[in-house]
Amino acid sequence: MFDIGFGELLLLGIVGLVILGPDKLPQYAAQAAKFIRQIRTQVSDARTSLVEAAAIDTETLKDLKDLDPRRILDGESAKPAQKSSPIDPDTT
Repeated sequence: MFDIGFGELLLLGIVGLVILGPDKLPQYAAQAAKFIRQIRTQVSDARTSLVEAAAIDTETLKDLKDLDPRRILDGESAKPAQKSSPIDPDTT
């Protein structure tokens, strides 16, 4: 989601430990985790309701990808459509 590596996470933990202290850091970490979980739930619910409200069929979306002008200009339209993974790597 935020593309934070182990080094950055460690640095944030050390800075948080120095600023907040060892007694308050776990409380703030739990609050931050709860907040992120709530945001993810709201985004997932919004995405689901948009798909339901638009009543878009997933097969229709695959057909529309074949009409992408960039693919047509690059000559990729002659290639057969590859089966994509059901998991989107851009989502979390």
